[in-house]
Amino acid sequence: MSYFCRAKAKHTAVIAELQKITAEVLSEKFDCPTEADSVAVNYTKDDIDGDYTIVLFPYVKRLGKNPMELGKEIGEEIVGALSTAKSYNVLKGFLNINLTDAYYKDLLKKISQDPEYGREERNGKKVMVEFSSPNTNKPLHLGHIRNILLGWSVSQILDEVGYEVIKTQIVNNRGIAICKSMLAWSAYGEGATPESTGIKGDHFIGKYYVEFETRFKAEYKTWQESAEGKAVYQASKKEEQTAEAFFKAFKNNYFNTHSALGSKAKDVLLKWEAGDTAVVDQWKMMNDWVYAGFDVTYDKLGVSFDSMYYESDTYLLGKQHIEQGLEKGVFYKKDDGSVWIDLEDQKLDHKLVLRSDGTSVYMTQDIGTVEQRYAETGAEKMVYTVADEQDYHFKALFAIMKKLGASYADGLHHLSYGMVDLPTGKMKSREGTVVDADVLMEEVAVEAKNSAAEKGEIAEMSAEEQAEVIDRIAKAALKFFILRVGAKKRMVFDPKESLDMQGQTGPYIQNAYVRIASVLRKQEGDLAQHDTYTDLQEEELVLIQELAKYPEILQSSADNYDPSNLANYCYNLAKSYHRFYHEQRILTAETEAAKHFRIDLSVQVAKVLKRGMFLLGIDMPERM
Repeated sequence: MSYFCRAKAKHTAVIAELQKITAEVLSEKFDCPTEADSVAVNYTKDDIDGDYTIVLFPYVKRLGKNPMELGKEIGEEIVGALSTAKSYNVLKGFLNINLTDAYYKDLLKKISQDPEYGREERNGKKVMVEFSSPNTNKPLHLGHIRNILLGWSVSQILDEVGYEVIKTQIVNNRGIAICKSMLAWSAYGEGATPESTGIKGDHFIGKYYVEFETRFKAEYKTWQESAEGKAVYQASKKEEQTAEAFFKAFKNNYFNTHSALGSKAKDVLLKWEAGDTAVVDQWKMMNDWVYAGFDVTYDKLGVSFDSMYYESDTYLLGKQHIEQGLEKGVFYKKDDGSVWIDLEDQKLDHKLVLRSDGTSVYMTQDIGTVEQRYAETGAEKMVYTVADEQDYHFKALFAIMKKLGASYADGLHHLSYGMVDLPTGKMKSREGTVVDADVLMEEVAVEAKNSAAEKGEIAEMSAEEQAEVIDRIAKAALKFFILRVGAKKRMVFDPKESLDMQGQTGPYIQNAYVRIASVLRKQEGDLAQHDTYTDLQEEELVLIQELAKYPEILQSSADNYDPSNLANYCYNLAKSYHRFYHEQRILTAETEAAKHFRIDLSVQVAKVLKRGMFLLGIDMPERM
């Protein structure tokens, strides 16, 4: 067994012992049969005296006994039977147990002896994590950044707890939106390229998507004021409906039935689907420009993929699975030939899976893609990192796969996340008011550079070293600020706030690491002197307790696909270290034993901070 396993086993063994003794007292002394694993044992809250808390409420109610008396009975038994328990106290329906200093000293020693503390052995299971999955008609933006950071960090955490992780994306590189960009470039681009203009490929194509939408908006406004537009409004409006409300709702109908630009864009799509050589060649060329632009952004964010899927390859997938499902009675066909599935038993409705003309919908494609992925990889789990706008779609997809009898259906998970706004408000891609990922990263980098210049602490470094430090600080600011928030919550990203050295930020955590590095430069604790240090201080105990939680935090973050759990743990650990640093002397400690103990404690904190932040995609600077 590795040192990590021993440390983890020792920590969890205490919980198991507390559960066992509590269950025995309840069963034998109070005739209240209780299974040990049903006893709730939690970490004691920070403002309460204790290390672990046993929840007594369920037994107080069953026994009709005073919680203080019950807690005293169990507490006395625990302190008498468990050598690592030194005292207890009862607060209402909670029994709080204090462990001995010797327990925590021994735990720190075991953590010190494992350079990969927290990392699990391989479990032989595969998981595929899909993230990013952009459209090729516009650049990556702030919303994509949240998607990418969530998917990447979840991938890293899953790898850390033992999974073989396959990072993938499906690029939405076909459809009417792409055709709009193609048409606009053909009509108004005058042969310009990313190379000739010096504009990054995805930004270049995005400019033409906005150009199309701008011209379409003008065309639509002109039509609304025309005799034809006014006649359509009068003939089709609902009672008391204003012209403004009618035309807002009629926009897509206009695009499909009246718009000259819409007709041209649909003609491009039809030619692409028919394999028209000129159109396909233009499509490939423009998509290649976008892919090159995406790669630059991915590189800046420090992310990569193990496999790639393209909608142009997958949009026809799934039809054979629909046919098989029809034969099994999973799907049903309407009189018009369209194919549906009844999901009312899943508290959903009837879902279209194939149009009456035999063409696919997105659900058809996703059914085929998930089957293909499983056939190719054998991944027992598949995680889809997609905005919460698609919650219904994924509920339906997962329900369909269960009805089709997919062996991996229970391993499908939608990592749903809320939108990201800026202090100035929402973003709108069609109007070109989206905050591009590259622009945002540059803005944060400028803020980081200005902040570093004000402090002057890296002024003696070379320009190259300063640039590296600033880059790490900027990326920490961006990534941590986004990842610290639970994925399902909508959030506001504030570049200035993300760099606050005194706030809940990435740079604040980096500063704790840098503080350790500056104090302990190339020094190590002397494990042999741990036994001679006996008077542990409160700040030291808090740090060891925090370190002990790390493996459980990792596992919880993996089980819940929730990087915010790990992010907030890193913040709490850094905060506890800053307090320790201010309250306790390290290199000038009162004794040699205290000095070496605190050096080693600092080293272990740095080790966990560095690894934990790395799993969030954040690198630590040695100076800042």
